[in-house]
Amino acid sequence: MSETRYTHDEWSSEQSDATVTVDGHELSVAFWDSADEGEADTANDDPPVVFLHGIPTWSFLWRDVAPAVAEATDRRVIVPDLLGYGNSAMHDGFDRSVRAQELMLRDLLEELEIDEFALVAHDIGGGAAVRYAAHRPDEVTDLVMANAVCYDSWPVDFITNLGLPEVADRDHGAVIGQVEGAFSQGVYAEEADDAFVEGMVAPWDSEEGQTSLSRNAVATNTNHTTEIDYGDISADLLCLWGADDTFQPLEYGERLAEEVGGEVIELDAYHWVVEDRPERFAEEVSQFVSK
Repeated sequence: MSETRYTHDEWSSEQSDATVTVDGHELSVAFWDSADEGEADTANDDPPVVFLHGIPTWSFLWRDVAPAVAEATDRRVIVPDLLGYGNSAMHDGFDRSVRAQELMLRDLLEELEIDEFALVAHDIGGGAAVRYAAHRPDEVTDLVMANAVCYDSWPVDFITNLGLPEVADRDHGAVIGQVEGAFSQGVYAEEADDAFVEGMVAPWDSEEGQTSLSRNAVATNTNHTTEIDYGDISADLLCLWGADDTFQPLEYGERLAEEVGGEVIELDAYHWVVEDRPERFAEEVSQFVSK
């Protein structure tokens, strides 16, 4: 795997921007595109690989994995910031649920003229991913779910509490400290990488960011992953799961693989499996989409 080790400022500087329309709102979406970075053969006809992050992360979560997959597979790799996250739109006045993120993704991919792709998702990105794969099965060739929400596995108390009305007005330092702790104390290693923790916290370290985080948290709607028919998913499925996760237990990945049909690979990792095992994660994804 290439030793990219981006800082969050470096990652942000390499992002592109697009405007999508969701529920009548025109919204800015930031995304990292390997085609802009020379990381993949843009003439390759194989379907691109799209990565979706969760809460309270942003596309920076994939800073090591996405470039490595682009290099290993020679495929175009696209990594958007969900609406309300990272460098995408954060202002008030629009839905940030996984239903809305599904619509955002379709509009973004239409603008990029992509109609078939592999989808890799973590946390609530998985909620948007299973909705997309169930509603548009002809578009998703491969689906990798990594400690991802599905069925009624969510929300969790930590996120629910961030969505309480008073969070938007709570002492800024207290909120940032709470989020920082989730990353610094939530990795498998004895000590978290400083660049990871700083990068994950950065989007929320402002008044707008703190309010957006609260809005994102309150938008975690379990109905959006219980209402879909998982039997409609036809993509090849891999559940690449940090086996020691308490937020999204392994049993949900096993249930998904049994119902949809697919493989479960357990990794020695917690919820932030992408940070805990980036090399193994990139290798497994590259092999799976290249089979």
